[in-house]
Amino acid sequence: MKSRTQHASAGGCSLFELDARLAADTYFVGKTPLCRLLLMDDARFPWLILVPEVAAVSEPFDLSEANQAALWRESMHLSRFLKAHYQADKLNIAALGNQVPQLHLHHIARYHSDVAWPGPVWGIGTPEAYAAEAVTHLIRTLREGLAIPLSLTLTE
Repeated sequence: MKSRTQHASAGGCSLFELDARLAADTYFVGKTPLCRLLLMDDARFPWLILVPEVAAVSEPFDLSEANQAALWRESMHLSRFLKAHYQADKLNIAALGNQVPQLHLHHIARYHSDVAWPGPVWGIGTPEAYAAEAVTHLIRTLREGLAIPLSLTLTE
């Protein structure tokens, strides 16, 4: 089911729709005041994605200044949580958009021992999907840990 959220724009009302590739490759964790928070379905890496729920945005500078500040603030709260919760050696934050042009920020906890270290995670090996029970537990844990710092809500 495609997800749509209405946002007012100068030219009327436009609809946010999550890119089909992001929807297919992730689990819904929650919503922040600005973004949809998604878990990448690859158990090899603790990997979350913030997607601003603003239609037709592909670059951070396409956002209003207020939304740019909100995105950065949400990204820093998420980053702080991931680094501490997973005791990561390094946290990667990336907004590439070469495959999926819709603006989204990857947040990936990295370890000197992970299969892709020290390179990027993209294109390395085969993604390992989460088992149903494991992903349910993980999403619950993420929601508990991020509810306050991200003002997380659970309605899609």
